[in-house]
Amino acid sequence: MNAAPSGGPWASRVAATDWDAISSDLDTVGCALTGPLLTATEADRIAALYPRLLLIARDWWAKLGRPAPWPDDLDDWLAMCHAAGQTKTTAILLKYEAGDWNALHRDLYGELIFPLQVVINLTNPGIDHTGGEFLLYEQRPRAQSRGTATVIPQGHGLVFTTRDRPVPSSRGWSAAPVRHGVSMIRSGTRFTLGLVFHDAA
Repeated sequence: MNAAPSGGPWASRVAATDWDAISSDLDTVGCALTGPLLTATEADRIAALYPRLLLIARDWWAKLGRPAPWPDDLDDWLAMCHAAGQTKTTAILLKYEAGDWNALHRDLYGELIFPLQVVINLTNPGIDHTGGEFLLYEQRPRAQSRGTATVIPQGHGLVFTTRDRPVPSSRGWSAAPVRHGVSMIRSGTRFTLGLVFHDAA
């Protein structure tokens, strides 16, 4: 557990999350729940996640033998995206109502990508809506594909891979393609905040 830094309750809440456990869950399962990350008035402070996820992203790319292009600062990374013609913001408020669902997909909007993203549930599962589990589908090298369904508590974030992740293999590390989606909403309304750390073309 990391010591809480200065910077108020948002920085403390991010720091209070067990990032070692998140890193382990990402390596093992492909996704990881954080603790509560924000209140209704804190949505504009999510950039604090980027430095925390950056270390995991660089570790993943090192395992896969890929150069890691991401600078230390999110603004510098977004400037690189803009220079490459990726100028559209990717943060999105998602609304699902009864009968809605989201097909398995990957959020790739250009050549430059950040390999981790976050979805934060703004509604209360089982009260505001039923159904709407977060789905992760991983194609594992020389093994059966694996699906994971996660109920995200209200105010919690789920960290997951944007495209693929390193998994151990007989040859060292292999890239396992991962797609994500949302199961059908059975009743009510589900709001989530999607945070993708690269801009779109």
